[in-house]
Amino acid sequence: MPIHRDSKRGQFVFEFDRTIESQRVRARKRLPKTWTRTEADAFDRKESARLYAIAAGVARDRATVEKAVEYYLTDKKHLKTYKEAARNFAALYPYYKGKFVDQLPEIAAAITADESGEKAPASIKYEISLLRAACRWAWKKHNHGEHDPGARVLVPQVRNERHVYMTFAQLLGQLRHCRNKGARKAMVAGFFTGMRLSELLRAKIEGESLVVYDTKNGDAIKRVPIHPTLKRYIDRHGWPIEAAKSTIQKWSRESRTKVGLDHVRFHDIRHSTASELINNEVDLYTVGAILGHKDPRSTKRYAHLNQASLTKAVAKMGKKRA
Repeated sequence: MPIHRDSKRGQFVFEFDRTIESQRVRARKRLPKTWTRTEADAFDRKESARLYAIAAGVARDRATVEKAVEYYLTDKKHLKTYKEAARNFAALYPYYKGKFVDQLPEIAAAITADESGEKAPASIKYEISLLRAACRWAWKKHNHGEHDPGARVLVPQVRNERHVYMTFAQLLGQLRHCRNKGARKAMVAGFFTGMRLSELLRAKIEGESLVVYDTKNGDAIKRVPIHPTLKRYIDRHGWPIEAAKSTIQKWSRESRTKVGLDHVRFHDIRHSTASELINNEVDLYTVGAILGHKDPRSTKRYAHLNQASLTKAVAKMGKKRA
């Protein structure tokens, strides 16, 4: 019998071992512990018929989302966001349980319909994008499915870019009210490198640059030249930053409140770096390289600041060529 009970584990096990069209077909699956004999027998009939049809060339095995997620979690254990991704897959399981990758658009639509109003559009977009990434990975790397499963998937439109920038004068004002050495160093280094706080805490000095290995966007190394002002600051106060992330955020928050910059976040210092570079006529490509943007679209958020270059470009029209 294909179905037998594993008394030690307290669950039914489906086993299939047949020779069909001169080809041996084998399959084994442990069934949920809550299943009754009736449910197990029903699964046996349905799954056996499916395996016979596939082996005989009558049907093609449809790729499941569950298997795609399994491939993804097996192959992507090196990701920094692995645990977060696994939690999201577990939370979304009711949506894709028993579904196939060609049903991904319907799954995405169901998630959007159920969670709109309860979660931010960015959160919904992340969940759908994660499922799409898993299905596409399985399709590309494991031949799981016939066509690109993400081609017809619609995700919520999100426009959550912050456009909050500080001048160096404002930063100096904030520094005067910050009594924590590590927080001050992080703010100064952040302004002159455009690094994220997590990168600043791991950065090492190599030659004339600050270097971070294994960055957020997946690059093996990020290297930013040390600005002369930052070099003088480091020569005087040393490196690395000897303060916890939470301590830096606390002192940054308290000091900016004292100078009327309650709306500013520490990460806005990174945006301010981009603003300072663009206002000094540095092109967007170079700005993206300094900030470590892997996708050029991330840098386009600053395009509206590049008025000087646009003005020069427009002024060139109609001029006689030499």
